Amino acid sequence: MSQTKARKPSSFQSIKSLPTDFRFMGGDQDGDEMMLSDTIPENVEAEESDNDESPYSSLDISAKDEISSNGDNNGHNDFKDTTNTNPVRSPKKSHVDSKWGDTTPYASKKIVQSWVQLPDGNWELGTTIRTFDNESLLVLDEGKVLKVKTETLVPANPDILVGVDDLMQLSYLNEPSVLYNLQYRYNQDMIYTKAGPVLVAINPFKKVPLYGNDYIEAYKRKSVQNPHVYAITDTAMREMIRDEVNQSIIISGESGAGKTETAKIAMQYLAALGGGSGIEYEILKTNPILEAFGNAKTLRNDNSSRFGKLIEIHFSETGKISGAKIQTFLLEKSRVVQCSEGERSYHVFYQLCAGAPPTLREKLHLKSAAEFKYLSQSNCYTISGVDDAEQFRVVTEALDIVHVKKEDQERVFAMLAAVLWLGNVSFTVVDGENHVEPVLDEGLTNVATLLGCNVEELKLALSTRKMRVGKRNDTIVQKLTLAQAVDTRDALAKSIYSCLFDWLVEQINKSLAVGKRRTGRSISILDIYGFESFERNSFEQFSINYANERLQQHFNRHLFKLEQEEYIQDGIDWAKVDFEDNQDCLNLFEKKPLGLQSLLDEESTFPNGTDLSFANKLKQHLDSNPCFRGERGKAFTVRHYAGEVRYETTGFLEKNRDLLHVDTIQLLSSCTCHLPQAFASSLLNQSDKPVVGALHKSGGADSQKLSVTTKFKGQLFLLMQRLENTTPHFIRCIKPNNFQSPGTYNQGLVLQQLRCCGVLEVVRISRSGFPTRMSHQKFARRYGFLLLDHVASQDPLSVSVAILHQFNILPEMYQVGYTKLFFRTGQIGVLEDTRNHTLHGILRVQSCFRGHQARCHIKELRRGISTLQSFIRAEKTRKEYAILLQRHRAAISIQTQVKAKIFRKNLKRLSDASTVVQSVIRGWLVRRCSGDIALLQFGGRMGNETEEVVVKSLFLAELQRRVLRAEAALRVKEEENDILHQRLQQYDNRWSEYELKMKSMEEVWQKQMRSLQSSLSIAKKSLSFDDNSHRNSDASVNGNNDERDSSSSWDTGGILRIHQSSNGGRSAASPGLTVISRLAQEFEQRSQIFGDDAKFLVEVKSGQTEASLDPDRELRRLKQMFEGWKKDYGSRLRETKLILNKLGSENGSSAGKPRNKWWGRMNSSRMN
Repeated sequence: MSQTKARKPSSFQSIKSLPTDFRFMGGDQDGDEMMLSDTIPENVEAEESDNDESPYSSLDISAKDEISSNGDNNGHNDFKDTTNTNPVRSPKKSHVDSKWGDTTPYASKKIVQSWVQLPDGNWELGTTIRTFDNESLLVLDEGKVLKVKTETLVPANPDILVGVDDLMQLSYLNEPSVLYNLQYRYNQDMIYTKAGPVLVAINPFKKVPLYGNDYIEAYKRKSVQNPHVYAITDTAMREMIRDEVNQSIIISGESGAGKTETAKIAMQYLAALGGGSGIEYEILKTNPILEAFGNAKTLRNDNSSRFGKLIEIHFSETGKISGAKIQTFLLEKSRVVQCSEGERSYHVFYQLCAGAPPTLREKLHLKSAAEFKYLSQSNCYTISGVDDAEQFRVVTEALDIVHVKKEDQERVFAMLAAVLWLGNVSFTVVDGENHVEPVLDEGLTNVATLLGCNVEELKLALSTRKMRVGKRNDTIVQKLTLAQAVDTRDALAKSIYSCLFDWLVEQINKSLAVGKRRTGRSISILDIYGFESFERNSFEQFSINYANERLQQHFNRHLFKLEQEEYIQDGIDWAKVDFEDNQDCLNLFEKKPLGLQSLLDEESTFPNGTDLSFANKLKQHLDSNPCFRGERGKAFTVRHYAGEVRYETTGFLEKNRDLLHVDTIQLLSSCTCHLPQAFASSLLNQSDKPVVGALHKSGGADSQKLSVTTKFKGQLFLLMQRLENTTPHFIRCIKPNNFQSPGTYNQGLVLQQLRCCGVLEVVRISRSGFPTRMSHQKFARRYGFLLLDHVASQDPLSVSVAILHQFNILPEMYQVGYTKLFFRTGQIGVLEDTRNHTLHGILRVQSCFRGHQARCHIKELRRGISTLQSFIRAEKTRKEYAILLQRHRAAISIQTQVKAKIFRKNLKRLSDASTVVQSVIRGWLVRRCSGDIALLQFGGRMGNETEEVVVKSLFLAELQRRVLRAEAALRVKEEENDILHQRLQQYDNRWSEYELKMKSMEEVWQKQMRSLQSSLSIAKKSLSFDDNSHRNSDASVNGNNDERDSSSSWDTGGILRIHQSSNGGRSAASPGLTVISRLAQEFEQRSQIFGDDAKFLVEVKSGQTEASLDPDRELRRLKQMFEGWKKDYGSRLRETKLILNKLGSENGSSAGKPRNKWWGRMNSSRMN
């Protein structure tokens, strides 16, 4: 069938129920289109966060600015004719004319959108532009105009329901609407859609970003409400903990629909929720083992599960996984020995041939897959994108994790190799009756070696059959024909592989055993084949469809029970809804003694029974059954719940018998290997009830006590009994195309699967009552702002009833429950249209106001940004200037150092050059001296050479003498220098003593001056006395001062002499006092100067002070200056003495002696 593309709704392009990271990838939106804001005034609240109860509250709404009458009436303005091919225009109506009281039924408008089925079987959406008596004129998306009968049109849903995540929300539930909704979501990579209680999963055939730890955490926290396997699994987990009831997740679908991957995703979520004990890792690692031994490549699926499985995961009281158990159903054993062209046998055979290590290959005598007949008959050995060698490594690693020992693993691989070598066993005819025996070649020998049996016993088991006859049960040996021998060989191969598969599952269950941790809480994941209907249907489809009939009945019961419970709990007026029951079809299969299975088992017991005789027997006994119809030849048709299926009885009896005779079982039991013995024991103990009749006589009683149909029926009853005790959750997997191509959606194929898995029937049952339901609070919040009167203070129920009355919703179209409002199909359309128009106007006002707010805000923001930029730029400039200034200073410092270095280099270069010049000059001087000698030599060149040598030696001796004299002079100078240093030190010491003496003299002088002043005052008072008395008084004063220093006596005497000439004698004493004062001041000044200079020179010489002078030379100069001053000072002292003597001689003779005595003491002290 042709594929169609999902149409893009132009008015509603954003759906909140989609994944959070989803964006519509269609064409550009119209320029005048805008989206509904999440923020609406309180009285017109558009959306609420807690919208899990409303089927519409999860949708965004967008609309055109200008709405035609089509949009006013039904909300469909997506399909407008933009070409000239459709001149018909619908009349426009003013928006004011559209009254809220318009109660015309939503589906009865003249201009509506409808689905029309094209001749190729596909559905197309068209807009009705004109209606005649019983015909309608439609325009399709491409602008094509069709004229069809009105009764063939199927109504389409409003645009608000495009892409809903639950098919229950569709106002019009029909095949094209369901197909389109699923296709729309599939094109957006939204592969999960709810159909009431069922999750529909469409295989994307590619990786989609819907899985991982982030999604697991989101669904765990309930922050995401989109349909998902995680959501179903999380619901099962919560209900198990809350209700303490076991849960089950039933996954079905045809081959290639993604059942295995869906089961693994559910297990991953359970492992993430209940992990922590470590066993969850072992549970996940069972998947590669079961896929390797139970999955194969088919024409429809590269990883098709050829068996059904139920994984029962147990949990502890704290919600942690405590163990698991796996149960398998109906393994397709025929695939071991027979494969169609382009298909493969089970994966493990190819993985073993490609990935076995060299030691194992040698031990098992392995070859390439093309060299084994069982694998080469399909001419398909690899799968695109799959590395069989790497997968073999994964399988061996998984076997280690589930605690299968290395020895047991080698035994498993030996059984697989034995099965492959059995296919290479050939036969040769030994007589004219076409009896055969196996050829003793490599194949037969390797089979015997791998099984651990005798080659001769293996030959007999494959070419002969023992039979018991007579009353004594005598045993006879019957040789087999070629066809019988091949069937025996293939039966042995199928039995070994089937027993090996069951043994592996048993070992896995032992590893995952719950033990003492069992609490009774469990979640079962059922991955079972879906309903199958092919061009040629055989025994496998017969059994699979029977199982689906049983599951469908269980599903219908559960669904109907949930619906009825909800209606009863809400107290609505509810009448029982009839639904199509498949009990008649189940009776056709199970009825005894004239059911399909009973007749099949009966015919299988007859040795002469054939497929044709079985078909005739069915026609004879079941022709009157309404679910059965006999066909020509070996075919018959059964009317299943999902449709009629035509079965071919070819191979039915052989597959149902699946005989393994007693000879083969005895062969397995006689093997030395452990596994064949365990297989034989399992085959003998499959049933406790023996089979009587012809089957017993044929020798098959010991080998096969139950038929395949009987065993499968028993397993199915146990499975249904287990599911009845759980709360089921259903996942239906859909395959969108047969080419495993991403993005391709085949309407016919999808519709067939929807019918087969009963999705449409499920939704119809769910919708037979009131499919649209909404709580009172949600309804009041969503539509309360449409009321003409303000009813904000009323309760939600009153608001909801007022809304229903205002819009004249007929009472039979809704029911008011305790907590919810229940609506019939299509009744919500009028409310949605009115709500959309109102919200469009609100959005226009909001957009203008928000635009104004945004412009004001942007202006303020720009001003703030400008101010902030100015501050930032200023700060940046200041920082840059500081850095620049720092760099400038650093540059100056560097330049200083560089210039100093350059100057030092120049100075050193100049010094070196000066040295060179000096050396040149000195050399020149030496050469000049030698030149004078040479002149002397030239003047006496008439002498002989001996004289010339003598002259030169004399000159050199003279130079040496000069050097010695210079060295001696240098030593003398150094000695003189040392002497001078010593003298200078002595002078320094003397100078220090002089300073001390001068200080003491100054003190004495001060005291004498004070005494003289007192004496002068006394002298003034005694002027009136005679000279004698005055002298005596003065002498007494002098006698008291005899012990004073010479300098003091000297000064006192001078003062007395001045005082004695009191008749004007003060003028005669003044010169002496002045001279003495000057000498004392000069002495002090010179002492200070010489002391400072000497101290400075000592510091320079010791290195404490730097100065560009020679300290020794300065000391000598200072010494000379001191000696000169000392001589001058001494002469002046002598002159002063003479003056003082003259002044003393002028006094009277009575005073002479004391004066001489005082002066003598002064002189003696001076000399000292």
